[in-house]
Amino acid sequence: MSVTAVLRAAQVARVLAASTLGRLPLGAAPVALLLYARESLSIGAAGLLVGVYTAGLAVGGPVLARIADRLRQPPVMLFGAAVSTAGFVVLAQGVPLWAALLAVLLAGLGAPPFEAGLRVLWRDLLAEEEVPTAYTLDIAVQELIFILGPLVAGAAVAIGGGVAGVYATAGLQLLGTVWFVTTPVVRGWRGEAAERHWAGALRSGSLRLMLTAVVLVGAGVGSLPVALLDYAETVGHRSWSSWLLAAQAVGALIGGLVNTRLKVDGRRLPLLGLLLGLGYLPLLLTPASALLMVPLAILCGFCLPPLLAATFLTVDRVAPAGTAAEAFAWVATAFSVGAAAGAALAGAILDSFASTRAGFVLPPVVILLAVPWLRPVARQVRAFQS
Repeated sequence: MSVTAVLRAAQVARVLAASTLGRLPLGAAPVALLLYARESLSIGAAGLLVGVYTAGLAVGGPVLARIADRLRQPPVMLFGAAVSTAGFVVLAQGVPLWAALLAVLLAGLGAPPFEAGLRVLWRDLLAEEEVPTAYTLDIAVQELIFILGPLVAGAAVAIGGGVAGVYATAGLQLLGTVWFVTTPVVRGWRGEAAERHWAGALRSGSLRLMLTAVVLVGAGVGSLPVALLDYAETVGHRSWSSWLLAAQAVGALIGGLVNTRLKVDGRRLPLLGLLLGLGYLPLLLTPASALLMVPLAILCGFCLPPLLAATFLTVDRVAPAGTAAEAFAWVATAFSVGAAAGAALAGAILDSFASTRAGFVLPPVVILLAVPWLRPVARQVRAFQS
């Protein structure tokens, strides 16, 4: 099934566009918070704001998704968007640091779980054979969030200052939420009736294995911006780090589009993890010219969408009945937690070793460590399909 055919299916283009708009703050918020804090607070406070916001996302996503599994998506996502918007608005009032930290915590906790909300819809909208293409398309389009989000935040700040960046982030999220929850398929979706358990989706052993692997992959991917910033400052100017991260996102976009033809599934998880880790090794060359680093950045992003697509397809199979949205949210949380840990570890490594190359050692190592955790999951998927 082609991408064009999937997009032509009823409501698919709308839910994909609405969720993408609502998720732009994932790319915009860190930039907006950093620029806002640099105007009114300090660089240390800027880091704290981003860290607390990310922690809020990690906690709030699975909680809201679990509630949506038991109730419906619209009231949960609208409530979350209201809480998150209130947090951003309070922050924009120029409050003291303690209040700013509380505000961004609320902004993160309330962020609607668009990833989980979208991915439970595919089987309602599409035939079974079309679902893998939808997952891959979703993940490829998601790269636009991390290309356009920072650009939108930067433009808003350039026009109206740090406060404008905060308001623009909140506005995008609120607009995307309203557009998404008013879609007929979202209004009509109901979680699967099933026996509830206090552990929710986490009672699945296969899911726990996958989440461990996702944390490791997230650590590798999350450490890259720190390493690229150090590299950019060494070879020229720190602004090159943004271009190199954009190049990585372009590589991921290409990989996602290619995967719409390949349609890899959970049986290939270990191979995809291996290829992703190996794709980061050429970065260790750290060429003297940042221009030569661009194709290496594109290469390292290529295998991430196929790996994530196969991950989400597998989660859909191994999640306990009635916990699909929560399971997808846990994957997003695991990736975010890993990314935060990877960034912190990369910073510590670069502080300890006076070598730009040292920052590029971590990504391939931790990603390759994820492969053993994926092997038993792949065996279970093969058993399902045999």
